[in-house]
Amino acid sequence: MPITVGQDTAKTRKTLSVGRASYAYYSIPAAEAAGLGDFGRLPAALKVVLENLLRFEDGKTVTVDDIKAFSDWAANGGKAAREIAYRPARVLMQDFTGVPAVVDLAAMRDGILGLGGDAQKINPLNPVDLVIDHSVMIDEFGNPRAFQMNVDREYERNIERYTFLKWGQKAFNNFRVVPPGTGICHQVNLEYLAQTVWTDTDQDGAEVAYPDTLVGTDSHTTMVNGLGVLGWGVGGIEAEAAMLGQPVSMLIPEVVGFKLTGSMVEGTTATDLVLKVVQMLRQKGVVGKFVEFYGEGLDHLPLADRSTIANMAPEYGATCGFFPVDEETLRYLTQTGRDKDRIALVEAYAKANGMWRDADYDPVYTDTLHLDMGTVVPAISGPKRPQDHTPLTNAAQSFFNVVSDYRGIDESEEARDMLAEAPAPDLDADPRKSAKVEGQEYELRDGSVVIASITSCTNTSNPYVMIGAGLVARKARELGLTRKPWVKTSLAPGSQVVSEYLEAAGLQEDLDAIGFNLVGYGCTTCIGNSGPLAEEISKAINDNDLIATSVLSGNRNFEGRISPDVRANYLASPPLVVAYAIAGDMNIDLTRDPIAQDKDGKDVFLKDIWPNQAEIAELVEKTVTRDAFQSKYADVFKGDEKWQAVETTDSETYDWPASSTYVQNPPYFQGMGTEPGEITDIENARPLAILGDMVTTDHISPAGSFKDTTPAGKYLIERQVPVREFNSYGSRRGNHEVMMRGTFANIRIRNEMLSGVEGGYTKGPDGNETSIFEAAMAWQEKGVPLVVIGGIEYGAGSSRDWAAKGTALLGVKAVIAESFERIHRSNLVGMGVIPFEFTDGDTRKTLGLTGEERFSIKGLAGDLKPQAQVPCTIVYADGTEKTVTLKCRIDTAIEKEYVEHGGVLHYVLRNLAKAG
Repeated sequence: MPITVGQDTAKTRKTLSVGRASYAYYSIPAAEAAGLGDFGRLPAALKVVLENLLRFEDGKTVTVDDIKAFSDWAANGGKAAREIAYRPARVLMQDFTGVPAVVDLAAMRDGILGLGGDAQKINPLNPVDLVIDHSVMIDEFGNPRAFQMNVDREYERNIERYTFLKWGQKAFNNFRVVPPGTGICHQVNLEYLAQTVWTDTDQDGAEVAYPDTLVGTDSHTTMVNGLGVLGWGVGGIEAEAAMLGQPVSMLIPEVVGFKLTGSMVEGTTATDLVLKVVQMLRQKGVVGKFVEFYGEGLDHLPLADRSTIANMAPEYGATCGFFPVDEETLRYLTQTGRDKDRIALVEAYAKANGMWRDADYDPVYTDTLHLDMGTVVPAISGPKRPQDHTPLTNAAQSFFNVVSDYRGIDESEEARDMLAEAPAPDLDADPRKSAKVEGQEYELRDGSVVIASITSCTNTSNPYVMIGAGLVARKARELGLTRKPWVKTSLAPGSQVVSEYLEAAGLQEDLDAIGFNLVGYGCTTCIGNSGPLAEEISKAINDNDLIATSVLSGNRNFEGRISPDVRANYLASPPLVVAYAIAGDMNIDLTRDPIAQDKDGKDVFLKDIWPNQAEIAELVEKTVTRDAFQSKYADVFKGDEKWQAVETTDSETYDWPASSTYVQNPPYFQGMGTEPGEITDIENARPLAILGDMVTTDHISPAGSFKDTTPAGKYLIERQVPVREFNSYGSRRGNHEVMMRGTFANIRIRNEMLSGVEGGYTKGPDGNETSIFEAAMAWQEKGVPLVVIGGIEYGAGSSRDWAAKGTALLGVKAVIAESFERIHRSNLVGMGVIPFEFTDGDTRKTLGLTGEERFSIKGLAGDLKPQAQVPCTIVYADGTEKTVTLKCRIDTAIEKEYVEHGGVLHYVLRNLAKAG
């Protein structure tokens, strides 16, 4: 399907000759020559956005004034508060977020027929790739049959979803599915799908070259920024709109420059670097901003390390973490098997359009900060936030402080943050508990590492840390060391290429010997698919309230995410994950204490098994080859025999199976009229929950496993689904009935309407404690609107669209918080839920909110302006009233239209139906 470019662009459209080929392109230097502004010192990340506007400038959606605003941005020190319409080239999905997106598209086909329109209008206009990577769970581990058994179980659990996705691949144009067992979407994107410079034909048949850009339904879409590709995570709702041709409405972002100098020292890894970067940028405050990395340090930073840093942009709060195109970009494209002509085009295009980083690269930034990479030290982050950076020298003491804090406070005060930096209380006795494990000779104690997982796109994409982990395993094996018997170990590479080079280096055998057998190609532990612990270990932990720990090479360690049995989760490099599996205890100081004894009973220290950089580099050079990438990606969409055997139907609309507990037709478009409604004031709303700071989408959105005693579990039991077949919330995202029952049901969420209670509970209309779902349904039956109250950074974390969908289906009309993370705020608007921010220093605490109040928000009806200040009257239980001012976080004019329609998809559907 050809791209449609703007019509008023003759002055900026030029021809680029590369070898024997010629391409049309939209030239930023030509825009300067045409008098549109001074763009020479714009950061490369912003030049990508500017080119997008040059290409689509039509005098309506994109105007000349929009383009000139970029010159104003540079002149004003990196600031220009202007709304623009941005069109990414493509969309990337994974199956947890992708299944509900395809469900919505299928439902929209039904919906448009109901409005008298054409079902074929509902088709992606931009290329969409969905990679199935979130479904494999670690049921089997530590043995040679683990991979095949986990794959078999994955298909047993998910055949309904896979059948549906295969139907979608047939039914929709421009939609491809990468089958299970291939890799993680971001790593597949980095290693194969991304091109850095994209080409397509326009409506006149001309071949056009332009920057490769995308949005993705996973927050770590930013990983590809390491390759000079501008991409970031959006909610599934926003991604669906982008698929259907809607521009992404955004303000021209501020760009923070992060200067890297020096080079990494012996004993440190890219993981250590990124954990330090996360800490620095969280402290700086970059929410809603671009971060661009520059400086001479990039000359010593391999692209794999760059993509590790770019991957964790959501953890440092930025929209993206961008690396400009340079010689290292070309080297990586060559190594990973990209076409030679494409690589030549990337170089020529980046240089012609001012997007190339060389020694003279010196753009204007909104703000800057600096890190000498020579100062980075080995570190971990935890116990529950990626920014809780802890040097390895302090890790054991830091964990002791966590235990001391937890054990030294009253039960009613457990909601206090277990900060790693907190000073240890002055206790007479060691607060750490221990317990015998039934049927075993060992004991567990606070700090026992029960999960050690090499997992996640963040690190498994990086051959330096993966080879490093293999060498740690090799050296440990030679000394007769292995994992402790209580540690569940796993290796889940982000692509099959990783297995290829580990096998070629002979390191997989060493990893197997330590217990790090291949368990699958997917996200696994990083998204909570760690699988169950051994029954006796789980029992010892829970019966004795032990603070068990996990160590993973992932990007997220929020409470309740990794395993319901684990309270403290730590992010670490793959080599350190292997070391902690051998040590088996977070209380051991790996920098000073012996981590184990060898076969002769001699103490072994971390330095005895840690490889040097020369060893690692030699093996990377020898085994990470262009041929490996080309062979493993040759048939990337074909899949194995199991995928090929999945049967589905050819039909324009989906025949929703009434008995399915995985895929159901959602209620969003049923019975909707042809015209939008109006935004109205909110009258006498009651709080469904009052939540604290840094409430993440993991707390809000259903994620991980769930029990038969939960509302979701009861729903499945009523439909004769045995507990063994519950699977996970993520796998059931195509069924709104399950998902709305799991919204706000995280086992670690704390509703301040209740005292000392963890989990998804609140007060119902009768004042008694009940589940959030049951309370919401009771309020809905009474016709009472609901609000949710939050603290700072509400909605941090993954781009989970169900955090917004579930909120809307529970009857919540508004979320009032101190501040919002970018993606979740956008998702709420996309579902017709209005976000508001407290102003004038007001918070849930200063206002004394208990959950007994009623909220009325005025000023919404009529001519509501973006980011308007509106009055909110709070009526307390004793009848007293207080009026405060809220900032309405409907940020743009188009977002207001979305809310009027009931959501962005309703807006798109009505417009497509009217188009005939």
